[in-house]
Amino acid sequence: MSLSLPADHPHARSLTGVLPQLLSSLRGESDWFAPASSAIVFVVDGLGARNLAVRAGHARFLAAAMTKKDVARTVFPSTTAAALTSLLTGTWPGEHGIVGYRVRVPGTDSVPNQLKGWETDRLSPTTWQRAQPLFERESDAGRPTFVVSRAEYVGSGFTEATLRGAQFATADDVGDRARIAADLANSNPGSLVYLYVPDLDGLGHKLGWESDAWAAGLERVDSAARTLSTALAPGVGAIVTADHGMVDVPRHRHLLLSEGSELLDGVRLIGGEPRMLHLYAEDGAAERVAEVWRASESSRSWVITRDEAIAAGLFGPVVDIAVRDRIGNVLVAPRAAVAYYDDRLFDKAAQKMIGQHGSLTDEERTVPLVRLGAFA
Repeated sequence: MSLSLPADHPHARSLTGVLPQLLSSLRGESDWFAPASSAIVFVVDGLGARNLAVRAGHARFLAAAMTKKDVARTVFPSTTAAALTSLLTGTWPGEHGIVGYRVRVPGTDSVPNQLKGWETDRLSPTTWQRAQPLFERESDAGRPTFVVSRAEYVGSGFTEATLRGAQFATADDVGDRARIAADLANSNPGSLVYLYVPDLDGLGHKLGWESDAWAAGLERVDSAARTLSTALAPGVGAIVTADHGMVDVPRHRHLLLSEGSELLDGVRLIGGEPRMLHLYAEDGAAERVAEVWRASESSRSWVITRDEAIAAGLFGPVVDIAVRDRIGNVLVAPRAAVAYYDDRLFDKAAQKMIGQHGSLTDEERTVPLVRLGAFA
């Protein structure tokens, strides 16, 4: 079957290249960024380039600092676990193995959460995530490396999987985090600093990115970016980027998978998330599952087999053999503003989410790459 998937521009910058290019800038060798004495990557979870453009009136500093070329493409799936791991290892999901929000452990019926399942499902941070974190590599080589984030992330499994080797600093307020990041970069020549803000993503999930609360959160982020820029010493560079963008999906656009649905015939397990399902088929049923889903859903979603996704390079140019079976036999990625939910589950809390992401649309995959300080 011929697939019609969104194509990345051949010269599009990938989120996987951001940290390698920042490290090259510290040696004066980057193709993307000017030379810098230290570098900060400021990650605003959930801030897509389209979201920022539409709400630019609430982010006057970032909007003024950003040009049309200041964007990058996040990975597929466009979800936090996969995207942050790609950013922080410089590799694609097909290599590091974090190929979705919930992913099957091959040979089992376990489909753990890739952000929180490290603790609850005993995933090993050093083996389940298969690529060496760049912060660990650089720290081992003697470079000062720092993370500035919330205290709740200190020592978590996902932190260990993606950021081990870095020194951790915490603050509740986003402006305080920006000041700490600038101080660390200014006072530690050659350092690499990761500044993380999850607040906007949480607001988007709960209330939608078109809500007044999200706009107010964006104003706080914009103020923090201004604070960061003002506090940078000469020669220190910073980049403001994100892991993914977001689309709002109101409840009437939910597609509920209920007991007896033909779409569940032959489906053993459902992973992923509402805008990017991993469907794990019963033995011998994968082709039939794909056919049924295509007949029903192809007008509003891309329905892709595992082999087709790998051949199309959706998980990167290489999918390691150990990662292959983590990917669903069939993938369902909406192009329309819809979201799929397994309505058989007792816990319906996830159905309260408004802001969503995970699919292949530009809204979800295009993120800002705003240059501050020495990079401006």
